[in-house]
Amino acid sequence: MLKTAKSLLLATLFSVSTLATAAEPFTLAPLPYAADALAPVIDKATMQIHHGKHHQAYVNNLNGQVATFPDLAQLPLEAIMSRMSRYNDAVRNNAGGHYNHQLFWQIMAPAGQGGEPSTELQKAIERDFGSLVALQNAFNQAAATRFGSGWAWLILDENNKLVVTSTANQDNPLMDVVDVQGTPILALDVWEHAYYLQYQNKRGDYATAWWKLVNWQKVNELHRSALN
Repeated sequence: MLKTAKSLLLATLFSVSTLATAAEPFTLAPLPYAADALAPVIDKATMQIHHGKHHQAYVNNLNGQVATFPDLAQLPLEAIMSRMSRYNDAVRNNAGGHYNHQLFWQIMAPAGQGGEPSTELQKAIERDFGSLVALQNAFNQAAATRFGSGWAWLILDENNKLVVTSTANQDNPLMDVVDVQGTPILALDVWEHAYYLQYQNKRGDYATAWWKLVNWQKVNELHRSALN
């Protein structure tokens, strides 16, 4: 009898666990480096709050929308972005926040460990901007002039051209609701929570210093994958 009761309890617990997992299809992955690995460009406290609090909140809120939009649980984030016009603002803000931050952590690396643009990407940068410095200036300008909260992006458009753009809030260029669409290969978070503890109101200083952290190895990979 005791063995039977124990088996029933374990079966019930497994069932509840499975249901909980199914109900929360979106999860927060660990940072790909230590929280202090990007210092002094981005300090440890900012990384801990940004990843553990802000990004976690987007994940939690997105999971909360699955009851309203069950198809979310079956779709990769990129597919959700491409059909964003079908959803409400809560999905737009939180799915966007989850996708944007997931990309953001990956395209950064500790200073000196990010490598360089591939030959292929370097040629594309020179073709579309003239030089890497010109790209950085255009990107920094997009970051500095984004009013309020948002993101600066380097994307590959449908013609395989590199384009600098920016979006408000947690929008991104994969969404079917934004003006300039394309595949993101580089992204900078310019919400104040991304930099204010260290840089206060000096967003331009943050954007300039951030280039030391670019993980060109990941950017190269994203560029190759985006080519059509």
